[in-house]
Amino acid sequence: MKLRYSQTSPFARKVLMVAHETGLAGRVETIQTDVWVVDSPLTAENPLSKVPTLVTDDGIALFDSPVICEYLDSLQGTPILHPAPGPARWRALRQQALADGICDAAVLRRLETLRPAELQSKDWIERQRRAMLRGLDLLEREAADLEGPLTIGSIAVMVTLDYVEFRWKEERWREGRPVLSAWFDRAGDRDSFRLTAPPAA
Repeated sequence: MKLRYSQTSPFARKVLMVAHETGLAGRVETIQTDVWVVDSPLTAENPLSKVPTLVTDDGIALFDSPVICEYLDSLQGTPILHPAPGPARWRALRQQALADGICDAAVLRRLETLRPAELQSKDWIERQRRAMLRGLDLLEREAADLEGPLTIGSIAVMVTLDYVEFRWKEERWREGRPVLSAWFDRAGDRDSFRLTAPPAA
């Protein structure tokens, strides 16, 4: 399998964590890819020109991260990160959707701040900031639901919290969210999390 990714993409990191947790990391060839290159080979595999994109051993290109994660989890026969149909599954998928949504807002906010100052929309930046804060507040209220066996939901939340800390460290997401912060410190003590960390700078 071939995975096009960026070291700083939280969505790619989620996929890489799943690969490690399912014992498939050795079967996944990782290729750092710049999504801004117009004639990148990525566009032939994913017309949206986004990472992560996984090309399976059968030559099928899969995107986006929830699809890739579920595919990888299915390769072992019995999924270990996607609970069976029922309340636990919907809870895990909801957690993943919330975490991915916070990351979406964080990425959109960052991209806007990288534009020339005269082209930036302060309203757009603030809208994304508020979405991030509301999502983090909900995770704090529901932090108890993250306890228990590792799921795609808890992986997504771990990656999201670390990404927010990576890109928006000055905002100190932990302040006022003690339960979520304590959970994150415990949950992050695993090899799949350490091995997929983004560059320090």
